[in-house]
Amino acid sequence: MTSLVGLDIGTSGVKALRLSPKGEVLARAEEEYPLSTPQPGWAEQDPEDWWLAAEAALARLGGEEIAGIGLCGQMHGLVALDAEKRVLQPAILWNDQRTAAECAEIENRVGLRELVRLSGNRALPGFTAPKLLWLRRHEPETYARIAHVLLPKDYVRLRLTGELATDVTDASGTLLLDVAQRRWSDELLQALEIPAEWLPPLLESPAVAGHTDDGVPVAAGAGDQAAGALGVGVDRPGPLSVVLGTSGVVFAALPGFAADPEGRVHVFCHAVPGGWHAMGVMLSAAGSLQWLRRVVGPDEPYDKLVAEADRWPPGAEGLNFLPYLAGERTPHVDPYARGAFVGLELRHDRGALVRAVLEGVAFGLRDCLELIRSLGVDAELARVSGGGARSDLWLRVVASVLGVPLERTAAEEGAAFGAALLGGAAGGVFADVHEAVSATVRVTHRIEPEPAWIEPYAAAYDRFRSLYPALRPLEDA
Repeated sequence: MTSLVGLDIGTSGVKALRLSPKGEVLARAEEEYPLSTPQPGWAEQDPEDWWLAAEAALARLGGEEIAGIGLCGQMHGLVALDAEKRVLQPAILWNDQRTAAECAEIENRVGLRELVRLSGNRALPGFTAPKLLWLRRHEPETYARIAHVLLPKDYVRLRLTGELATDVTDASGTLLLDVAQRRWSDELLQALEIPAEWLPPLLESPAVAGHTDDGVPVAAGAGDQAAGALGVGVDRPGPLSVVLGTSGVVFAALPGFAADPEGRVHVFCHAVPGGWHAMGVMLSAAGSLQWLRRVVGPDEPYDKLVAEADRWPPGAEGLNFLPYLAGERTPHVDPYARGAFVGLELRHDRGALVRAVLEGVAFGLRDCLELIRSLGVDAELARVSGGGARSDLWLRVVASVLGVPLERTAAEEGAAFGAALLGGAAGGVFADVHEAVSATVRVTHRIEPEPAWIEPYAAAYDRFRSLYPALRPLEDA
């Protein structure tokens, strides 16, 4: 049977799917690998671990008639190679925070408005360009040996096919791409003094970027969120993608390039040739619930905690939670923002705390949605994925706070599913990405906003929005 394979090179491991051309999941495989934090705020991985895990996952999937393989994965990570394409040091990941000084340097060199005009984004510590400047400043001997720069999934492609390449969605997160023109930016490379020859060839996501030893075409692929959006059917303007993972994402396909002047939402190329997307990112979504469970009920199943939350009314009688446990991206772009419970009283119990966390995350997603709407997006529906999407209560809360219905799709592994669709397009199973989505993505459930919750959530959201400035440390306020 002809099948399509998707590989998602994540932060904690590789997820692999083998699909039929109708979108049926024929096989799944996961392989984990470690994360290194050699200093506070640092996050690194050995690229060899990605390759070994990908190799093992592919072997476990099986299947002899594979039409194409698609790759996606964690964005922004710096993989530095020498002239022989050997890894020079551990990869510096998206969640590494060591480059604050380099981000300030980039915005000073280029100018914030010009940076946003060219790249669609402002300089954030997770992006790739600041990592290169950090290496130049702190490890000049390593920097001097660089001949090639890759992103995580593209290193796996190098090992799988022998080819150097990347796609425009992943390249959008380097801060070195002219996102509007879908090309490496000569202006940014010159301003930052980064050699253009270090960067791999650019391709659209469904393009063939090499072949395996067995002759299977491998698609250029996509960053994880762009692939995940395809996996839930967001291939063109219309439905949003809302991700309730460890981090939270509101994602919208755009009719054309349009950037927020202050860079509070990311604007990247989409995995559909000629398309763009806007994306608001909050750093602690389901991660906030994971934190609370660890603190107040480490042995309790999530279902029990959520059932306790369901006994509280919307707004939890004035209790607000701010989910800034690791700083925040959208809308504040503030690594110093901090989390808090505000409005506690004697009546509040563990269920009230859980309810406040569910609602605080929903309000953070609302912040993202409001900025995306300011770019001209008229959102009336969202497709939802991620671990948090398994909770019916949480989805009712999010639908009511956002004011739009939410839909679940049949496949839970959005990013790997979307990567497999790109593999199918590269292998000729589908004429294009739109046909791939139409043939495979199926909605299974719809959650409507609760009419009685709209008014109390409007008041609670106003309280939520008023609290952020007070949470800045005094020296940064």
